[in-house]
Amino acid sequence: MHVLIVDDSRSSLALLGSIVREIVGDDIELCLDPLEALRRCEERQFDLLLVDHIMPGMDGIAVIEALRNCDNYRTVPMVMVTSDIDKAIRIEAIRVGANDFLTKPFDPIELKARITNLLALRGAQVELADHANRLSREVAKATAHLLAREEEIIWRLARAIEYRDGDTGEHVSRVAQISQIIGQGLGLTPQHCRMVYLAAPLHDIGKIAIADAILSKPGKLTAEEMARMREHVTIGARILADADSDLIRTAELIAQSHHEKWDGTGYPNGISGAAIPIEARIVALADVFDALCSERPYKRAWPIDEAYAEIVRCSGTHFDPACVASFQSRWCEISALMGQETIALAESA
Repeated sequence: MHVLIVDDSRSSLALLGSIVREIVGDDIELCLDPLEALRRCEERQFDLLLVDHIMPGMDGIAVIEALRNCDNYRTVPMVMVTSDIDKAIRIEAIRVGANDFLTKPFDPIELKARITNLLALRGAQVELADHANRLSREVAKATAHLLAREEEIIWRLARAIEYRDGDTGEHVSRVAQISQIIGQGLGLTPQHCRMVYLAAPLHDIGKIAIADAILSKPGKLTAEEMARMREHVTIGARILADADSDLIRTAELIAQSHHEKWDGTGYPNGISGAAIPIEARIVALADVFDALCSERPYKRAWPIDEAYAEIVRCSGTHFDPACVASFQSRWCEISALMGQETIALAESA
């Protein structure tokens, strides 16, 4: 416990110091100047302050009020030492934050009792704060552990889905990263971008219910096969439905709506514009772009500049124009992610 005593009278300061020193030992500082006392409080954390009322330049009420405006001194016990018994002065001192009063001339026994009680209160206060901080750290650690496990499960499940779809997992990883980059370009918060990044890998989770003959068919799907393929979005949404996790709820939105189109011609519900969740609008663009750049049983891989041009061409029809603008503005990062040197593309592309 560190104690600071502020009094412009040397004799009074010495007397107070000698009495308090019997309680706290050498953990005490004496200060004649109130402004110097404030500077000392900036440099060191004190646990109790005894402040004289009448001092030149700055009285004790002003000192206490100044300290109460500092985060480190909002709860520290402060005692006003005064020879004035005027009720108005005491009320004002209480208003600015004084916890107790000592009236000059003071009784040493009473002084020791008050100081001991206030230091005990401060000790309990510090111990409680330390305990709260420990609990906060433990909760944060446990939460981080749970989030890490949640992320690990998502990525493992996403890789399983990709193997089922004839890929090795790179597609979902790239879609997640491109989605995060687009979200950043849109000005989403870091937390929101991270959420999209982690939810995006589950966008095609419903494909686990689609037959291999359809998923791996090298040619064009029949109308019946296409209808069955399109069911993967509603199946995915049902798999992810009714979750307590914000992350899984976001993944449900993406699974349900990543094949909707800005102009309303998508599926399964034909919604358009801002009615499509922003997370799904972002992933829709990232998914199509990476799919264009990837070789599949039914198609060749497009050159990256052609895939870029197709995304830009579909702005306002398939894709949210704001997402396309973000895609273009962050093209250096996206092309680097695709393993390509940055390609200078014409404005008309």
